[in-house]
Amino acid sequence: MRTFFILKEKNSMITELEPSEVFYYFNEICKIPRPSKKEEKIRAFLIDFGLKNQLETIVDKTGNVLIRKPATKGFEHLSTVILQAHIDMVCEKNSDVVHDFETESIKPYVDGEWIRAKGTTLGADNGIGMAAMLAVLASSDLQHGNLECLFTYDEETGLTGAFNLDADLLSGKILINLDSEEDGEFFIGCAGGLDTIAKMPYRSENADDKMFFFNMNVKGLKGGHSGDDIDKGRGNANKILARFLWQTSQKTDLRIVKIDGGNLRNAIAREASVTAAVPFSYREPLRVDLNLFIYDVETELKHTEPDVEITLESEVAQAEFIDKKSSTNLLNMLMACPHGVVRMSDTMKGLVETSTNLASIKMKCGEIEIATSQRSSIESSKFDIANVVESVFLLGGAGVSHSAAYPGWTPNPSSEIVKTSAKVYRNLFGEDPKIRAIHAGLECGLFLEKYPHLDMVSFGPTMQGVHSPNERLNIKSTQRFWTLLTSILKEV
Repeated sequence: MRTFFILKEKNSMITELEPSEVFYYFNEICKIPRPSKKEEKIRAFLIDFGLKNQLETIVDKTGNVLIRKPATKGFEHLSTVILQAHIDMVCEKNSDVVHDFETESIKPYVDGEWIRAKGTTLGADNGIGMAAMLAVLASSDLQHGNLECLFTYDEETGLTGAFNLDADLLSGKILINLDSEEDGEFFIGCAGGLDTIAKMPYRSENADDKMFFFNMNVKGLKGGHSGDDIDKGRGNANKILARFLWQTSQKTDLRIVKIDGGNLRNAIAREASVTAAVPFSYREPLRVDLNLFIYDVETELKHTEPDVEITLESEVAQAEFIDKKSSTNLLNMLMACPHGVVRMSDTMKGLVETSTNLASIKMKCGEIEIATSQRSSIESSKFDIANVVESVFLLGGAGVSHSAAYPGWTPNPSSEIVKTSAKVYRNLFGEDPKIRAIHAGLECGLFLEKYPHLDMVSFGPTMQGVHSPNERLNIKSTQRFWTLLTSILKEV
C-alpha cells in the first residue's frame, strides 16, 4: 500500500484535537491567506500537496484544482466519487480588529466545544471541507474507490470556479459536496441567486458653517450568512442606520458627508456608520430622537440582537457634504429597499423560498454603490425580487446592474447517494438524519448544468455564525463528520 506524504507538527491546540489528520490540515489551511479571487497561495499549497503525494493533479483554466487518488486495493469495483469543497473564504472582521486577510494567517483557537478565530471569520466555511479531503487523500489506511477531489475557485463572491468548470474534467457520477453546516442533516437542494448593484453619482457642496456635525455608528449585531441566517430575525445595520437618518430628514435639513455600511453581498450587515450634519438648532432634539430610537430598536430586537449598540458623537465641522438631491434619493432608496424573507416555501416546511439582503453601502470616486443579493428556490421568484429591488433603485435615479444568476439545485427524492448516506448515518449513530434543502447557494446547481447525470448530496459538521467574526466550528460534530465521510466512501 502506498504511503502518503504528511508532516506533523504541534503548533497550536488545534492540532491536538481528534481527528488529528483533519485538524492538522485545517490548521495548515488557516495559515494561508485565501480571500475570494486572491487564492493563489492556497492553490499553490494544493498543487504542492498533490505532487508530493504523487497524485494526479490538474489545474484548469479558471483556477480549480482537481486531485485524483486511485482506489484502495480490493475496492476498485466501487463507483468513482467526487469530493468537493471551495478554496476561498469570507473575510470579515470586527471594526476594532487590525487584520490583513491578503497577507496574514487566521488565528484559530479552542473555546470549549468550539473552534473560533481571533476577531475574524474562521474560514471553516469551507476550510474544514478542504481539510477532510486532504486527510482522505493523504491517508494510507482508508478504504475507498477511485476518488476525484475538486477544489473550486471563488465560490463566495461569484461561484466563478463552478460557473467555468470544464464539462469534461470529471469522470465520477457521484458527488459529495462538503459545504454544509449542520451535523445530522443531508442537503439535497439549494436556492439559486443573483446580485443587484445600484450606483448613484453625487455632487459635493460646500458645507454650511451653521450645521452641527456628528458621527453615528451601529454595531454589535450578529450578522451571519445572508441566505441561511436570513430568517433568524437579525438586525441589518444598514437598515437601522437608514431608518434613523430618514426619520431625521423628515424633521430637519439632514446632510450626509459620508456613509459606510456592511461589506459582503453574502453577509448580513453587522456594522454601519455615517458622518452627517443637521442645523445647529436641532442638536439637542437630535439626541432626544436618538434615545427614543435606541429604545425602539432595542425593544424590537431584544430577543435576536441583545448586543446591538447605537452611538452618536459630535464631529468637527466638515468642508463638504453630499448634494441635497442625492442625499434625499439615497435615504429614500435605503428605506424602500426590501430586506429579509420575502416568502416561505409551500412544499418544504421551514424552508425560506425567496429572500433579499441589503448587503453594503459604499462611497467611492463620486459614486454611492449599494450592493444587494437575492435568493430563491424558484427561478421566476428569484428574478421577480431582483426586479423589485431594481425598481426601487431606478426610482431613486441610480444605475442598476445584475450579476450573472446562478441556478438552484432541485431535490432528487430518488437519489441513491442520499439513500446510502442516510443508511450509513443510521447505522453509525442510531438515528435518522434530516433530509432538507438549504436557502443558500451551493455549487451543486451549476455542476448539474455541466454534468446532468450527477447524483449529489451535501453534508458537513456544525458551524455557527458563518460569514461573521462569530464563526465557530463544533469539534464533536467534526469528529462525527469525519467518521460519516470515511464510512460512506467504503459503501459507494
